[in-house]
Amino acid sequence: MKLHLPYRKDLARTSGADSALRLIVTNMILFLGMSDLRDKIVLITGGSGGLGGALARAFAAEACRVVITARGPQRLQAIAEQMARNGAQVLALPCDISCRDGVRDLAKEITARWGAVQILINNAGTARAMKFTDMPDDVWDGILETNLTGAHNCCKVFLPSMLQAHWGRIINIASTAAKVGYSHATAYTASKHGLLGLTRSLALETARLGVTVNAICPGYIDDERTHENARIMAERTGKGVDEVVKLFADTAPQKRLIAPDEVASLALLIASDKLSAMTGQAINVDGGAVMT
Repeated sequence: MKLHLPYRKDLARTSGADSALRLIVTNMILFLGMSDLRDKIVLITGGSGGLGGALARAFAAEACRVVITARGPQRLQAIAEQMARNGAQVLALPCDISCRDGVRDLAKEITARWGAVQILINNAGTARAMKFTDMPDDVWDGILETNLTGAHNCCKVFLPSMLQAHWGRIINIASTAAKVGYSHATAYTASKHGLLGLTRSLALETARLGVTVNAICPGYIDDERTHENARIMAERTGKGVDEVVKLFADTAPQKRLIAPDEVASLALLIASDKLSAMTGQAINVDGGAVMT
């Protein structure tokens, strides 16, 4: 969060009173913003997608050192280059988080360049819309490997340094599907229920060790994954893509999709020391779709 103040010529003086005023304003900005995140090392998995990019830009805006990772290097690099042009400290390091050895190698590279990861955002995820009886086993395996095992691998590798430092944040990007069931999304729903279980159990184990573990549960996000699933469902049902997207949006009382920046804003707050008493929680950002 940033505080934007109007510029006035009568405040642009160099008197002692004006210096005091500028000091007060600076302190207000520091209080209202997330300045305690400055120079923190943040790792965002699934960094090449719409939500991953929004998370990366939000933390970079708070002067964090941001590492984005994903399987595909091209989109990852494009996001990093765009952020760097805007002054961000950012590294783009491809990794398949479903492979534990790959995550270990990622940790070594981050540590060599910047130091230990302090804030881990498990954002990588995949989904396929299909009936359970039509779902091949490899689709089930792939979704759980990315959404649940991948998060487990990252927690396993990056948590020890947080415990050693007595400070750390793990933010798991779950879904409203972590709390309720969704038709034609069995594997995704199972993986997100598992991610929520991991969040709560790990929060208990780290509660007195300086680390918080929380989950954000978005509804339908206005990103490429939602629109791709809408396209798939449109092909199978004969509906138009826009019609399916509207059906997604209409599941929420606000009748809209969730902007990635809305999720990123909550992640900033959870990561800051201003919310250090919150752990083991799963917060919905879903336009009121799931009230539990």
